[in-house]
Amino acid sequence: MKTTLELPDVLLKQVKLRALRDGRKLKDAVADLLRKGLKSAADAEPAAAEPVIKTDPKTGLPVVQCKQAAPPGQEMTPERVAEILLAQEAGWHHGARG
Repeated sequence: MKTTLELPDVLLKQVKLRALRDGRKLKDAVADLLRKGLKSAADAEPAAAEPVIKTDPKTGLPVVQCKQAAPPGQEMTPERVAEILLAQEAGWHHGARG
């Protein structure tokens, strides 16, 4: 894909020199440097913490503890679980009728 970028002259000169030194085309050198920069940035981002699954001592049911709160309206409240289960059950009954 073609695109146009405005880069500082000094930066473009550095990239051109690197491409020349490595015996590569400018577009290949730029693509490689962008890939490395994006990978480095992704590696520097804190990894999303895995949820911890524990067993509730009273009920024996699994409890999922996440490091980040659910977006508003997506919290797993008892009411939301009941809605999901009712919708699922209604779907099963509707599907059984054929």
